[in-house]
Amino acid sequence: MKNKIRTVCALLSTLAFCGNVVLAQAVSPATFEPLLSGAQRSPGNVARDAYRHPAQTLAFFGIRADSTVVEVLPGSGGYYLEKLAPWLKDKGLYIAANRDESQPQYLADHQKLLQRLKDEPALYGKVVVTPFRADRHAIAPPGSADVVISFRNLHNWMEQKELEPSLKAFYRALKPGGVLGIVDHRGRTDQTQAEQTASGYVRQDVAIALIEQAGFKLDATSEVNANPKDSKDYAQGVWTLPPSYRMKDVDRDKYRAIGESDRFTLRFVKQ
Repeated sequence: MKNKIRTVCALLSTLAFCGNVVLAQAVSPATFEPLLSGAQRSPGNVARDAYRHPAQTLAFFGIRADSTVVEVLPGSGGYYLEKLAPWLKDKGLYIAANRDESQPQYLADHQKLLQRLKDEPALYGKVVVTPFRADRHAIAPPGSADVVISFRNLHNWMEQKELEPSLKAFYRALKPGGVLGIVDHRGRTDQTQAEQTASGYVRQDVAIALIEQAGFKLDATSEVNANPKDSKDYAQGVWTLPPSYRMKDVDRDKYRAIGESDRFTLRFVKQ
């Protein structure tokens, strides 16, 4: 772990990433459009673009080509990794804060990620992988990251009682004024959070309150990943919908027509 952090520090020093971040200047979604047609992208990930609006989402988070970006739990699918890592490799830095060894059920997924990086060194040779599990590890050197992002993980940290320590790790990694970008399945306002946590949904107001309690300030919200077709009342929770289809072929066409979940997209800044 110490060697990994030293490696990140050396890269940051070389790139002269120091001091306070310049808060997100306006970034056009058109900036990211070329990333969507890269040959390295998997067909499965391309198929999800219609639901995940990656160009608009990355622009909303204010990610620049010279940013140091930590993605928390990119997983072996690497939906954002395969776009951001090649884009950041010349002027910026992509850090993948992925699974540590305390969750053996995910180690195969972690190994797939590492193998992918190894198989395509021209694209991913500068990617730094750090371990993540709540606040057990430093996901990046303190005060070094311009942006920390994570997608559809907040509900898991809440259910596992690991949200508060996870947010501490993100706060430490970010520069003053740095951006925390969070996307997750938006819960119903006519139910308590406790009533829907097991279904994978998170009330937006609850998410904002908990993240602000950790020292962040809500800077903006976006409806770019909203889906009004999502009724949020499924037998298998949010995993009933694509891409999980936990009910397999039962009403599959119905859930395909709904699409992926209704999601909030939140941008916070480190105070």
